[in-house]
Amino acid sequence: MKKISAVVLSLGLILSFFAGSDSVATAKTKAKKYKNCTELNKKYKGGVARTSSAKNKGGKTHYKPYVSKALYDANKKLDRDHDFIACER
Repeated sequence: MKKISAVVLSLGLILSFFAGSDSVATAKTKAKKYKNCTELNKKYKGGVARTSSAKNKGGKTHYKPYVSKALYDANKKLDRDHDFIACER
């Protein structure tokens, strides 16, 4: 009886893993494109960084940037100094 319940439990875990991965893949939403830095900074005061290791070339900033590869890629045109941080302030 213990062997059967262990097999059923293992099978259930394996199936739930595969079922959960499909819902995560379909839950991805498109990153919002902003028209300019003023609009982007209303929601993300420090701008948007591509990675957490991106360093600001422009000097001292007042706010820490939000890190999101998808959001940065959608608004790449707003990164004027090409330091992988768009609209930093």
